[in-house]
Amino acid sequence: MTRVVILRPEPGASATLARAREAGIDAVAIPLFEVTPVDWVAPDAAEFDALLLTSANAARHGGAGLKRLQALPTYCVGEATAAAARAAGLSVVGIGSDGAAALLDQVPGGLRLLYLAGVDHRPIAGVRTIAVYASGAIAPPPSLDALQGGVAMVHSARAGAQLAGLVSDRGAIAIAAISKAAADACGDGWRKVATIAAPRDGALLALAAKLCQDRGR
Repeated sequence: MTRVVILRPEPGASATLARAREAGIDAVAIPLFEVTPVDWVAPDAAEFDALLLTSANAARHGGAGLKRLQALPTYCVGEATAAAARAAGLSVVGIGSDGAAALLDQVPGGLRLLYLAGVDHRPIAGVRTIAVYASGAIAPPPSLDALQGGVAMVHSARAGAQLAGLVSDRGAIAIAAISKAAADACGDGWRKVATIAAPRDGALLALAAKLCQDRGR
């Protein structure tokens, strides 16, 4: 049976693995990165009108600094990020499903936004950004031989680039990528590369399962 290999960091890897097993999908989690908090100092909340979060990791690892910013309404990319923000005591007022650029189109013009991000992030013009977490590569990740003949779930462009650097024998491996950017970062030579329309873990898992079925035909 074709196996799905989940590459995202914890705790997301375990959540996806549990969802896969509930669906009867043969899956294993081999995170390529470990997420850790970084030291940061929260600015005066009065300097901003709202927070912007593109990853649940910002809420999970923001720590005590988030308490100084709890009065600010929060815009999030994805339901998982919104759930983590609420768990951290933030008030979510907007949720986007197709990346930061699409979410910003929904934000009222003129708002002074504070973007809480990872150390590795894409800058957003005109938005102040503070890194509150880091995602460090696990070197080397264990059991990468599980990828052979399987389907790799790629949740980010950075994961795609990391995977490309680790795997040279690609012809028997399919890629289920969460976005075109993630797919492009994987490079060439894979058995098949497919993406989803909107960045949702459930949809990505469904795509990976479909690629498994296609392999079995």
